[in-house]
Amino acid sequence: MRFAWNRLEHQYWRHWRTTGASAATGSARPGTAKAWGAHLPFHPELPTWAMDAGADMCLVSVHKMGAGFEQGSVFHVQGDLIDRARLKLCADLLVTTSPNVLLYAAIDGWRRQMVESGHELLGSALQLAKHARDELGRIPGISVMDDELLGAEASHDLDRLQVLLYVSATGASGYQVVDWLRENRRIDLGHNDHRRVLATLSIADDDTTVGALIDALTAWRVEAVDAQAPKMYLPHPRELQLTSVLLPRDAFFGPCERVPIGEAPGRIAAEQVTPYPPGIPVIVPGELIDRGVVEYLRSGIAAGMNVPDASDPTAETLRVVTG
Repeated sequence: MRFAWNRLEHQYWRHWRTTGASAATGSARPGTAKAWGAHLPFHPELPTWAMDAGADMCLVSVHKMGAGFEQGSVFHVQGDLIDRARLKLCADLLVTTSPNVLLYAAIDGWRRQMVESGHELLGSALQLAKHARDELGRIPGISVMDDELLGAEASHDLDRLQVLLYVSATGASGYQVVDWLRENRRIDLGHNDHRRVLATLSIADDDTTVGALIDALTAWRVEAVDAQAPKMYLPHPRELQLTSVLLPRDAFFGPCERVPIGEAPGRIAAEQVTPYPPGIPVIVPGELIDRGVVEYLRSGIAAGMNVPDASDPTAETLRVVTG
């Protein structure tokens, strides 16, 4: 069951959890979002794929760890616990009625490539990732996170193509590291936060690209000997769990106004605000904004945090419900 995904994975998943796509019994069935796991079924040294672990359904983004075009995602369904007709109805609420045939062609082309050559390609990529981890771990102040990630917050296994680097001991933030790499070496790592940067390797990488990454981070470390990370307010996760006081639809479509972000605490949000990573909203329409979230956003944006969906690109104001 394939759908060209229109950048609405999070919205769909919320809708699916709310409405259910289960069998006629109406009971919730195991399902999971494996956005970064399209490649997992094709090599035994990668983490267990959700469907092999017994999930009734999972959603993967082929444009992430596969070789598909952006917006290409796939539903996997097995067994008889998921009502496929209902699942299709849920998806049809969100996907376009005019899908791009190139997305489908890329999904099918990548699937065939993995069936025919996936083990060899991914095996080479994993060897390359091991080399990258060994070399990057020798840079002073940079730690390659590995076994310490296992067993934390229900994690069970680690995809070692995701090379997570802890940089706090250098004195710099992850935001500063990626900005330097982009500006000076034209390397974009994508995921980063106040303490870490993530280099995602794939079957497209080779000795040249990995060598460029190692050389660039080595050069950055020489230049950043006196690096100092901007201060950032880091709330306890409970502080980020805001209280919903209006339905999201009512807040978003109702009367609203824009206020300076410093005046937003105590107001009801009329927009969604999502730092990326991790790509999880800290504010959703209908939630009561509090001081902790505001300080987290203000200090984070000043430090280099990426907030791509704020209606005000500067995030100096927020859209709130009138009254």
